[in-house]
Parts: sequence; C-alpha cells; structure tokens
Amino acid sequence: MSQYVSRLGRRSPAASPRLRLHRRPRRVAMLSVHTSPLHQPGTGDAGGMNVYIVELAQRLAAINIEVEIFTRATTAALPPAVELAPGVLVRHVDAGPYEGLAKEDLPAQLCAFTHGVMQAWAGHRPGHYDLVHSHYWLSGHVGWLAAQRWGAPLVHAMHTMAKVKNANLADGDTPEPAARVIGETQIVAASDRLIANTAEESDELVRHYAADPAKVAVVHPGVNLERFRPADGRAAARARLGLPQDALIPLFAGRIQPLKAPDVLLRAVAVLLGERPELRSRIVVPVVGGPSGSGLAKPEGLQKLAARLGIADVVRFRPPVDQDQLADWFRAASVLVMPSYSESFGLVAIEAQATGTPVLAAAVGGLPVAVRDGQTGRLVRGHDPAAYARVLRDFADNPDLPARMGAAAARHAQSFGWDGAAAATADVYTAAIHSHRRRVRSHHG
Repeated sequence: MSQYVSRLGRRSPAASPRLRLHRRPRRVAMLSVHTSPLHQPGTGDAGGMNVYIVELAQRLAAINIEVEIFTRATTAALPPAVELAPGVLVRHVDAGPYEGLAKEDLPAQLCAFTHGVMQAWAGHRPGHYDLVHSHYWLSGHVGWLAAQRWGAPLVHAMHTMAKVKNANLADGDTPEPAARVIGETQIVAASDRLIANTAEESDELVRHYAADPAKVAVVHPGVNLERFRPADGRAAARARLGLPQDALIPLFAGRIQPLKAPDVLLRAVAVLLGERPELRSRIVVPVVGGPSGSGLAKPEGLQKLAARLGIADVVRFRPPVDQDQLADWFRAASVLVMPSYSESFGLVAIEAQATGTPVLAAAVGGLPVAVRDGQTGRLVRGHDPAAYARVLRDFADNPDLPARMGAAAARHAQSFGWDGAAAATADVYTAAIHSHRRRVRSHHG
C-alpha cells in the first residue's frame, strides 16, 4: 500500500500513473554523514534514523533501485566499501578523526566528507548516480553540492528540524545553533523534493522554512514487520528476559538524553509509588539505551535521579541491544513510555505496537500519527509526571489493558510496512527526476 499522501490527505499527484511513465532512478547516492547504518541503534547518535536508512535502502534494492550509502568512517578497521545487502553498498569516507568527534564538531568536516564523496564519484562514468537522497541537515549540505556537481536531483529528509527542536526544548537542553538553522533553510530551497514523515512535519517545513508545498511529500516511515511481531507473546518474552510474569512493566527504550525525557517516566513512577506503595513489589521499570547528545555530559544522571526519587530498587538500566532483542523487550513490556519533547515520527512507537504492546506517549510531533489515543495506547499533553502516573495507574488497575490495547496496536502497525514506504519513496524519486529535468530544460530554453 503506497502511503504517499498529500498535505490535504489526498493521494499525491506524484503517485499518479502518468508519473510512473517517467523512469525511476537506477542508482541512488544516499548520504548519512553523522551516523552509520552499520551502527547499533540506541548508542551515541545512532537511533531511528539508522534503522530508517537501512530498511529503506534494502527495500529500494528489492525493487531494483541500487543504493550506495556514504557515511563517515569512525574506525580504521572497516574497509572503504561494505555490502550491506544485495544492491546496497555502504561507503566509508575519511573525514576527521575516527573516534571522539562530537556531532557538534561535524560541520567543520563537511568539506573533507564532500571531497571523499567526489573522489568515489570520479571513478565512475558521468551519470553514475541518478539522484541524491540526503538524511539530516549535515548530509543535506553535502547532497546540495554533490547534486549540483553531478547534475542530479536532490531529495532531502530532515528527520529533525532545529526550529522545531528549539521551540520544544527540555529543561537543561542546549538550543540548536544558528548555523544549523541557516543550513536547513538553504537545503530546503535547494532540494527538488523534501520527504516529511507526517503531515505535521510537512506543515512545519512550510511554516518555519518557507518550503514550497508542492515540493513536500509525506511518506510515513515503515517498520520491519517480520522482526517486530507479537511472536510467542508477553509471557515467553518475560521468561527469556528474566522478568516477573505478573509485574507492571513500563519500558523506556531509546537514547538517554533530555529530549527523550526518560526522567519523566522515573518521576511518574515515583508519583505512582507515593500514592500506591503496595505496587512497589510488582513494578519493574527497564531503561534500555545509552547516553547521547547533551545526555553525554551526565551519563549517570538518570541513575542518580532514580536513587534521589527512592525508586532505584525498581529501575533496571540496560545497555542498548540489537533489534531482535529490542523486539523481545517490547513484547515483555506492559506499555512503552515515550515522553519526548520533540519526535519527528517516533519509530519505536510503531515497532512496540507491532509486537502487540501499547504506547504511552507525549502528544508531540509524529506521535499522534503513530499512536491512536485510547485505542492503541495513550497520548498525554505536556510532561507533567502526575499525568503519566495516572495512565500507569490505569494499567496497574486493569491487567487486561496491555493485551486489549496491544491487539489493536498490532493491527494498527500492519499499515506501516517498509514495502509501502519504499514504493512511496520511489514515487518521490520519480517526481524529483521529472521536475529536475523540467527545470533544467526551462533554464537552457
């Protein structure tokens, strides 16, 4: 099912049969400067975007669109090119030191990265790449240059936007720099097409960055439905992970940083146990993930908070896990809790629901699209721990709630398969090639 919808909710003209007559690209240069598709999600700067790029590239290759992913080399051990899957090649570009380079220091390495991309291209005949697809603003800058140099169209996905993040900052979080705002504005103007995860993100591109609405396409990210599925159920997953069968298990899974607000979950649990001390013997709160972003400044901050709140005995900190094990954590949980301050889509919300687990989330960004309030989970406005505690109390008092909402959640997640997302993305590519050609013709005409 193609989930390519216009901002008004109708099917986009880019998906029309007329456009299918125009050719799809044969080979796409995909740019992911700051995070490698080979990295473990949930560590450092690796998260939903890594999963997005890996899954999308593999599904595009399956429909005969070859993908070469350029990313920054972070270790000398990896060869310059690695085949991720048939039709998907990851190219490691030397730009800056292998280790210890913060995302904030990467703009200074974009020139070196662009040089590496150009070197890879120089070995090919002209027209080797039909299209450039950049992810996140750092890649967008390289993509802008590469697309111009190669005479190819540029498709860009923001993933997150500085202006939106700065409008929704968590306490103690650092605002995004002006250089990023300027960079994003330039990329929006230079792109042939912009891919937004949701209609809200599409509106934000138009409102904050003056994007041409005709250039913005909404494509929901997908979820790997083979990996994230109910499988053998909650009881079996709990047994595998050594979790008590009858416990209330609100799970946090993701990067530990103020933006993701894991502290809100801990504070909510403290409120709940203050009101209902008898629940202490049957609640387990797993926090699965590693520190990231501004969370790196105080990696042990969350452990200290749990101790200060007097709930260290019920919280279990676990390092990031691979995707298969993550699916088991989702299955084991009573509810996944996502109190984020900003979330362009919230891929983990769909992943958890696909395993049959409801989601309690902040009503921000793409989460109201990912979660159906009252059916597949609950949405909370704001970040008041007491509001989250109230929902957790409902889960504690209604043991059948995880199963009931979880069944609806699993059904809801079925409409977010990656095949649909890849087909819709291919339609965006076709539209970008078409409009790029038209622009070039009118320029020379």
